[in-house]
Amino acid sequence: MRDYAGDALVRFSERLRIPVATTFMGKGIFPDDHPNSLGTIGFMQHDYVNFGFDEADVIICVGYDLQEFDPVRINPNADKKILHLHRYPAEIDAHYPVTASVEGNLSAALDGLAAIITPKEGLDAEDRKIRNLLREELEYGAHADAYPVKPQRLVSDIRAAMGDSDIALVDTGALKMWMARLYPTYRPNTCVISNGLATMAFAVPGAIGAKLAYPDRKVLAVTGDGSFLMNSQELETAIRERIPFVVLVWVDDAYGLIKWKMDLELGHHSFVDFGNPDLVKYAESFGARGYRVEAAADLLPTLKKALAEDVVSVVVCPVDYSENIRLTGKLGQLTQPI
Repeated sequence: MRDYAGDALVRFSERLRIPVATTFMGKGIFPDDHPNSLGTIGFMQHDYVNFGFDEADVIICVGYDLQEFDPVRINPNADKKILHLHRYPAEIDAHYPVTASVEGNLSAALDGLAAIITPKEGLDAEDRKIRNLLREELEYGAHADAYPVKPQRLVSDIRAAMGDSDIALVDTGALKMWMARLYPTYRPNTCVISNGLATMAFAVPGAIGAKLAYPDRKVLAVTGDGSFLMNSQELETAIRERIPFVVLVWVDDAYGLIKWKMDLELGHHSFVDFGNPDLVKYAESFGARGYRVEAAADLLPTLKKALAEDVVSVVVCPVDYSENIRLTGKLGQLTQPI
């Protein structure tokens, strides 16, 4: 998003035939429906997108900050040349060995480099299985009728309910991993994710700010039950100030991402489960409208109804996070280039 460099990034990619992956915080700066898009990089395991980086000899990092994720994920053997484009110098890291650095306005840097570099035959993202694998996961979600609702179905229905310019603010938790990986974005700042320091509970107050900045767009705060209860009192602020938006709460009665990581690293989890109040009645106690999703088929129409109303609404949806370990288990079995 830095220096509004999206258009320049597209021109750079098209001229040099270079595939592009965005970080979680960069979602939307390069449209996911562009043939050179590889998707989103930064998942906690070796994801489909990482195989594109495995084949690279040079990685051009545009506006990338090491605090968002460890560069070992894109350069595990520290053997790739790094071209660093940013407004300030690169941080030092064994897996981020900068061969050349361009510091300044990113749009000017990208256009300047594109003008002097001779295009070579590069990777063709449209022909790669990476895009198809991500698309298959999303299509699977669109037809997954199980209840509690599978995270893939939640992502698919959110995308179906939102316009290309509407804004989703995605809180920290297990849902962040699913939204970052699978939610297609086509415009900058339409999928806002707190990464790096990964602040929990930013989505609800962030939605207030987004709606004030863009009153003509639909705004959806996507949050887990743990994050929601940390800052849900801001519903009162939104209602008092007449700032309409929708909160979608993924309910698993736990700190889902911590549980996921504990299960991966320890083989078990502890002290991450908790009880919830009746979140529909809780929302209504503030004066918001509350909806509970009782079946997977109810999710999309409920979201559309809530987003069409000019009020503050809270949609409560139980989620089946057994898909978490299933996903990381499947990714862990991928050992050959895709």
